Amino acid sequence: MKKKFTKQFYCVVILAAFTASALLAQDSSYPVSAKKESIKLFSGTKNFRTFSIGINGGILAPVAAIGGSNDFTNWKPTFGYGFYLKNQFTHNIALQADFLRGTLEADNSKELGNGTDLQSPFSSFKTELHWAASLSGVVTFGNVNWFNERNAVIPYVSVGGGIASYNPTLILADKATEVDYKPGESIKEFFVPVGAGLKVNIATGVNVDLGYRMNFIDGDNLDGYNGGTQKDKFSYGFAGLEFAVGNKNRPQLMMVNPAAQLRRDLQDENNALSASLTANEQKLVLVGNLQNELAELKKDADGDGVSDYFDKCPGTAAKEKVDGSGCPLPKSEVIKEEPKVTEEDRRIVKEAFQNLEFDFGKTTIRAESYSALDKVADLLVNKNFSLKLAGHTDNVGSESANTKLSKDRAEALKAYLVSKGANPSRIEATGYGETQPIASNKTAEGRQKNRRVEFTLY
Repeated sequence: MKKKFTKQFYCVVILAAFTASALLAQDSSYPVSAKKESIKLFSGTKNFRTFSIGINGGILAPVAAIGGSNDFTNWKPTFGYGFYLKNQFTHNIALQADFLRGTLEADNSKELGNGTDLQSPFSSFKTELHWAASLSGVVTFGNVNWFNERNAVIPYVSVGGGIASYNPTLILADKATEVDYKPGESIKEFFVPVGAGLKVNIATGVNVDLGYRMNFIDGDNLDGYNGGTQKDKFSYGFAGLEFAVGNKNRPQLMMVNPAAQLRRDLQDENNALSASLTANEQKLVLVGNLQNELAELKKDADGDGVSDYFDKCPGTAAKEKVDGSGCPLPKSEVIKEEPKVTEEDRRIVKEAFQNLEFDFGKTTIRAESYSALDKVADLLVNKNFSLKLAGHTDNVGSESANTKLSKDRAEALKAYLVSKGANPSRIEATGYGETQPIASNKTAEGRQKNRRVEFTLY
């Protein structure tokens, strides 16, 4: 049951385009104080407002633009509302905590593409979304124009994770009998919110927030019916307001363009110097200041060819190739060829097998076996080989006790090799007890040989 687009997605896009166009046309009405706020260059985020809160309301639906609907043919738009807290770490990156409530509804009144109804014992469902709390990373794209000091419209995308608590109620096909999916219990499941939208600035520290968010549930319980292999999802198309928190004389970090701000501040400094100095002094001071500013912009501590001011990945290694933002370019994966087992390697393992001895009825490795085992450990460390250990015993004692003893001996040998630096994930230890003797159990010498651990190197 796929849909090309959802109704609420259309509504949000149209409303966003209309609002953005109107505000861009009235850009001159932006408060003068916001345009002239003075921010010291290279001072970090302390002179900006980085925290903000938001409220929103809009359309909830058990359908998503990516993935389509769930297990009912006809989804219904319902009202949802929420709020969020956001911390802006840079001009473009923020962390946002969201809370959402509402209801979700759908029925099976719509025919499928083949002209039939969905074969389901239920006619409709209604899910109370008690709450959905999530934490998302938000990336904005408005700070890219060198000449626009204020960004009237900021596009953004977000992705994160959270927990949703809900309770579905279903109506049987007779359209009269109501079924509580899990009576007295709220389902709590992990979900992934993926969203996009626009922040439209309407006043200093106040933005209209228009967005669309798809929420992918890690389960198939949202509509109370497991009708296939796909997991459930729901969407939220919303409009709201965002308010920057803090000193009203400071601009909101997300709305400021650092490149245009630098250009403006350099221009303001030049105008101030021109008004207070003579013509000759103006030239000397101007040149000196511009040289200082240029030197500051040219600083490249890690020597990657991108100045520190624009370097998003400071501290890259010397001679490492980077992109225009100073971050390392993707490197092709080098597949390391695994070393092959040689005859000499097999000889070392065979010698260790022949010299390995255990105390009677114990997992204690005798000291005369250590030298050969150390050579096996060196092979595992230096060549990264894998090793299978098979423990065996004589027939003295019960079969179950011997099986346990053989397993413990193999584990004891594994522990010894690991203590010498071998990788534990590359060693497999099993026990076969008395079932595979290599000598007669009627003699002490034969029983000693049967108390062994065999090696397979690969």
